[in-house]
Amino acid sequence: MDFELTSEQQMYQRAVHDFCAKEIKPYAGEVDQTGEMRWEAIHKMPTLGLTGLQVSEAYGGVGLDTLSSAIAIEELGWACGSTALSLAAHNGLCCGPISNWGTDAQKQKYLPKLTSGTVLGSLALTEPGAGSDLAGGVQTSAIRDGDEWVINGSKAWITNPRFAPVIVTLVRLNKEAGTRGFGMLLVEPGTAGLTIHPPEKKMGLHGSPTQMLTFDNVRVPADALLGEEGRGFHQTMQTLDGGRISIGALSIGLAQAAFEEAVRYAQQRRAFGKPISEHQAIQWMLADAAVEIEAARMLVYHAACLKDAGKDFGKMAAMGKLKASEVAEKVCHNAVQIHGSYGYSSEFPVERMYRDQRLMSIGEGTSEIQRMVIARHILREMASI
Repeated sequence: MDFELTSEQQMYQRAVHDFCAKEIKPYAGEVDQTGEMRWEAIHKMPTLGLTGLQVSEAYGGVGLDTLSSAIAIEELGWACGSTALSLAAHNGLCCGPISNWGTDAQKQKYLPKLTSGTVLGSLALTEPGAGSDLAGGVQTSAIRDGDEWVINGSKAWITNPRFAPVIVTLVRLNKEAGTRGFGMLLVEPGTAGLTIHPPEKKMGLHGSPTQMLTFDNVRVPADALLGEEGRGFHQTMQTLDGGRISIGALSIGLAQAAFEEAVRYAQQRRAFGKPISEHQAIQWMLADAAVEIEAARMLVYHAACLKDAGKDFGKMAAMGKLKASEVAEKVCHNAVQIHGSYGYSSEFPVERMYRDQRLMSIGEGTSEIQRMVIARHILREMASI
């Protein structure tokens, strides 16, 4: 498949890159140290559509295709892992489900606010006992009581809830119906009985808040249901498939940034009478990084193109996410290695990038889950031959 970007996509990529280089990348270290997002930059993002990448223009977005959206997330990842993660979750995991399955009233109520650059949306899936096994592990439930749903349970490792005007929440509506017994409910922070706990203390991505939620008889209107009753699990799987493209793109951005830092340092640092970039061991690390980043990028872009073409993209999204996240880990590891002792210092950005990338092979399905997904696709395909 030909991945040559259109002139419009190239222009958009350059515009986003320039914005990130000016408004985000210089402040990435500060975001990491303080744990606070740079809202001054986020307020400016609607101009480039970064807060509504695939939201219809009717609701304040820019209605981009998946490939253009992936390019934008990649550039954000190149600039700041924390900012990129929160924006990826906002666009793909909150705006996405509302755009895909929301009623016009739900879209009118939430999407203009979500695309405004003043808030960031959230999706609550994972629970203390349910990460990879959502179908069997989700215990948070909602029971119909007249014109309301009553929610009880807890969610863990949720991105952006402190910034969100609405949290898309996966719940069990019918415990006897298996995967046909789930629903997505739109829950507003501040609703009685909902507690958003303090941010988790994490290895990296300090500027992107990750929090636990508890629901104690939280009541939301009956029309807070997103899409058809009983379709929540299937909506979640579709959302995660798209989310894997975003995390793959984010991983590529992190890897690209670490690679550039490694090249720059290798050309400046001298050892044994010459720049270390002239030593074969360093050259091989840089060559491998360049090859692996490009390979990962092609897989992620391929998945995005398949999605845009309306074709089955699940296997390719899993492949792209798996490859890109593991490439990010290898490239960031070697970037630290090339920097030597300085790579272990927070004075150099590769230390932060190494910490930030570590989540990429865990979130949106671990590497092990991606391999299971890929294998299932392969086995189904081979069975039909």
